[in-house]
Amino acid sequence: MGRVFVAGSINMDVVATADRHPRVGETVAGRQVLYFPGGKGANQAVAASRLGARTTLIGRLGRDSLGAELKAFLGDQGIDLGYVVETAEAHTGTAIITVAEADNTIVVVPGANGLVGADDVKVVPLLKGDVAVSQFEIPLPTIAAFFHRARAAGAVTVLNPAPAQKMPGELLALVDILVLNETELGFLAGVELSESDAADRIIDVARKLQAREDQTICVTLGKRGVLALAGHEEISVAGRVVKALDTTGAGDCFVGALAAQLADGAPLREALTFANAAASISVQRMGAGPSMPTGAEVAAIL
Repeated sequence: MGRVFVAGSINMDVVATADRHPRVGETVAGRQVLYFPGGKGANQAVAASRLGARTTLIGRLGRDSLGAELKAFLGDQGIDLGYVVETAEAHTGTAIITVAEADNTIVVVPGANGLVGADDVKVVPLLKGDVAVSQFEIPLPTIAAFFHRARAAGAVTVLNPAPAQKMPGELLALVDILVLNETELGFLAGVELSESDAADRIIDVARKLQAREDQTICVTLGKRGVLALAGHEEISVAGRVVKALDTTGAGDCFVGALAAQLADGAPLREALTFANAAASISVQRMGAGPSMPTGAEVAAIL
């Protein structure tokens, strides 16, 4: 069984709940404020670890109280934190999240995440059969260095390009599996896409974005499920109807679950089905990191 290595952000999520989102310039009364471990890198690592994968997180924390709290939480999840560096040069990353009507808006302040550099990822002991995961909450040159290291070792590279930003073709070419939603796909491909677009249109846009013939692009569509273009093969996984409480971290749950399955040697279609089920559990709970399910919970609904 391979291992999962996640290079990415570690944040404290400050969540305010309200009946509805404020309009620009408006103040609305909130219901409560909650503090949850988060950050896309940490969330994906928590998901992978809770689902049974041997998981290592690479990232940075500020030398402050939030950093100490996050480190304790992540350690309790069984994640190897040997490559998480504490720095006095910046505060721990923070995300300000408003949750209303089961949807969220997020403002991320990177802090120490912006200091994750190539030297942090070049020393990671990746091997053939491992899965290297990253997202866009750490510098892009760091992700490129991480994926160069992974491909040289024969590991599978998984990129979740969120929050969406333009990336160089050289980085895209290093990605074995790209996991994104339809909005992010449209942004990277330079076209308008919405969740109501037909499957064949989404696949056609994914095909135009492919950097290599053997590259896989997975498009998560929320309650509609997942579409994937694996080389030339098209894969569709049906969505699961659940009552969503908080969608924060659902995409990260999917990525972490997918990585855990791939590290365990699961075929892609099976891994996508498992990851889709895991994400459907996470949206029924509050918070990001704490909402990630266990393998037994996913097995129970499959």
